[in-house]
Amino acid sequence: MSRAVLSIGSNVGDRLAHLRSVVESLGTRVVGVSPVYSTAPWGGVEQEDFLNAVVVAEDAGFGPSDWLRFGRELEEAAERVRVQRWGPRSLDVDVVSCDIGAGEVHSDDPELILPHPRAHQRAFVLVPWRDVEPEAVLTADGRQRPVGDWLGDLDDAERNGVHRTDLTLTGPAD
Repeated sequence: MSRAVLSIGSNVGDRLAHLRSVVESLGTRVVGVSPVYSTAPWGGVEQEDFLNAVVVAEDAGFGPSDWLRFGRELEEAAERVRVQRWGPRSLDVDVVSCDIGAGEVHSDDPELILPHPRAHQRAFVLVPWRDVEPEAVLTADGRQRPVGDWLGDLDDAERNGVHRTDLTLTGPAD
């Protein structure tokens, strides 16, 4: 069984619809979905705030590269254009972590670095992930620690910039 933690975000167009497209495309593979958060952009580029969430999914037929391909296909369907690093985007789907049954996959392939190399620095990933899997662990900087511990290491401004909304990714349109 392959289990992936996907961080999803959008700050262009119908942000909620873009996020919902991920959950709808995953269908019965969804194990858990976080609440939707509003967050300031990360990376220093002036742009609109993001809606972010984390989806945990399982698929016996998927490996890490399949999750990456799946995310890229969804980004393409949302007409994502990669113009500027950390710039605005209709949909961003990042594979944060993947487990293929023997524990967390570690990869330094430039196409898919796992676990995601900056996830432990991003409250917009850690906060919703902790909502879905409170006991989750993440390896970064050669250390495996609970997601909540990585979150505790972040400065107050980073943590306080992640705001839970009343929006959901399941059920009828809001």
